Amino acid sequence: MQAIILAAGMGRRLKELTQNNTKCMVKVNDVTLIDRMLHQIEKLHLSRIIIVVGYQGDKLIDYISSLNIQTPILYVNNPVYDRTNNIYSLFLAKDYLCREDTLLFESDLIFEDSVIETLVNDPRDTLALVDKYESWMDGTCVKLAEDDTIEMFVPGKNFRYDEIKEYYKTVNIYKFSKHFSETYYVPFLSAYQSALGENEYYEQVLRVITMLDQPVIKAKRLSGEKWYEIDDIQDLDIAESIFTPDEGVRVNLLQGRYGGYWRYPNLIDFCYLVNPYFPPKKMIDEIQASFSTLLTQYPSGMKVNSLLAAKNFGVRQENILVGNGAAELIKELMHILPGKLGVVRPTFEEYSHRRKEEDIIAYWPKNENFSYGYADLKNYFADTGIKSLIIINPDNPSGNYMKKKELLELIGWTKEKDIKLVIDESFSDFADEDDNSLLDDSILEPNDHLFLVKSISKSYGVPGLRLGVLASGDMETIDRLKRDVAIWNINSFAEFFMQIEEKYKKDYADALKRFRSERKRFVTALSGVKGLRVIPSQANFIMAELTNGIQAEELTRRLIVNNNILIKNLYPKMNHEEKQYIRLAVRTTEENDRLVDALKSNLLREES
Repeated sequence: MQAIILAAGMGRRLKELTQNNTKCMVKVNDVTLIDRMLHQIEKLHLSRIIIVVGYQGDKLIDYISSLNIQTPILYVNNPVYDRTNNIYSLFLAKDYLCREDTLLFESDLIFEDSVIETLVNDPRDTLALVDKYESWMDGTCVKLAEDDTIEMFVPGKNFRYDEIKEYYKTVNIYKFSKHFSETYYVPFLSAYQSALGENEYYEQVLRVITMLDQPVIKAKRLSGEKWYEIDDIQDLDIAESIFTPDEGVRVNLLQGRYGGYWRYPNLIDFCYLVNPYFPPKKMIDEIQASFSTLLTQYPSGMKVNSLLAAKNFGVRQENILVGNGAAELIKELMHILPGKLGVVRPTFEEYSHRRKEEDIIAYWPKNENFSYGYADLKNYFADTGIKSLIIINPDNPSGNYMKKKELLELIGWTKEKDIKLVIDESFSDFADEDDNSLLDDSILEPNDHLFLVKSISKSYGVPGLRLGVLASGDMETIDRLKRDVAIWNINSFAEFFMQIEEKYKKDYADALKRFRSERKRFVTALSGVKGLRVIPSQANFIMAELTNGIQAEELTRRLIVNNNILIKNLYPKMNHEEKQYIRLAVRTTEENDRLVDALKSNLLREES
């Protein structure tokens, strides 16, 4: 068996990275793509490697000669690489295709060893390597029969997003038998190129072959093996985080992205805190039905969007402000809060990060569950001289929850003490207590020292819309903040969500019931994991202490490496050197069970 690598292209989308280098000489974690690929192929002990070169071909040949590859390497030159496509590059190597069985690679791929091992070890002699289609993938897709027959290649013009569940993406690695190349591929390749020209793709020849009555090429489905195609600098950035050899660095790179995890194959994110049961399909369908309009029309300004928020939350328009996520509102609010700032820790640090640490007075509850109530806050902060107090309810990450009765007492006490009070109720809808929101004019208007923050993204399961609200009886400050933020601070999709949200109140209530039931079940399952102490929570996440000696950082690393699961390591947030804590989002039953199983296996390894 031999290998053919197509490496003639210019890689224009990588811009300055390929100005003087071929695409396959771009480095991922300080190793070039071609270096990595050739050493992986070397392990297969093939008879030879044929590389089709073109752009910067001499430089590539010189570079490869320095890599100490023992397998014989032959080169085929494509002198018209700048005006041809890969069909012509492969045509130039057609004589080699007919000499023996071949593994065919494109040179802009990065993959783990198991990707080519699964192809080589399959007894079938002619295969196209494919993977289940994901939104980050681009290029040729296929539809498969149950027996792996390729029923059809899907050209870009026929790609239908309503059929993506049926699609598989070609990985651009193939296994061709000598017989297949001689009898089918090379004759069709020559005829296709003669008829349609040199600026086509070799996959189009495969598409024609699959139309024959007798299938001669089948698909080999991947099942979780890692690979990535690098076409631009974003692909390169993601590939570096997926394939870094340092597992600790990989975890840090993933956590440092704070989202966008749809581009990571099969990753389950238990860090981001969201409602897994809302919005309902009908609501999504309604938004999709208006997609073209929303994409091409300006949103309304702040005045209209404040009116929509006021309608949805039952407060006066003058008392509420809409933000591009709660984060935008927190930033603006922290500019105007006076004096020393009181906080409870551990907590969500977006507020305190806006202040110097010396201006913060922090209360750490003195119990193993980090629980606290009104009396604790009053006793601690009474003589500290704070002028502003931040309360997250339920708190993040502890899940501590103060009931509405206690919050009303806290509102009264802070008013008496002339303390500005910020209550962030982003997670309050998940609590078991009904009617717990403070978004009510009867509470806001007599308490102009009170500011309420709510992340719609988290409660309503729409983080991609970036929506939040800030409400207060201090209309002068609300008006000032409205003038400080951009007039179009939210997009048309977010505005439309607020426009139709009221129709789905019952669906939202049902989603919260489903969530509370699943949280209870999830907590029971987690409580059965040896080495884990679960802390009671009223939020859409669970804080847990690791009790068998494993470090939170190490467990986070294991779950990424072994299970493709991302959790929150709380060690950097804590003031305790010995104790270790993690935070786990509550997701769907299937996903939660997968996490429980993963925790059991990875914590058991520590004990053994």
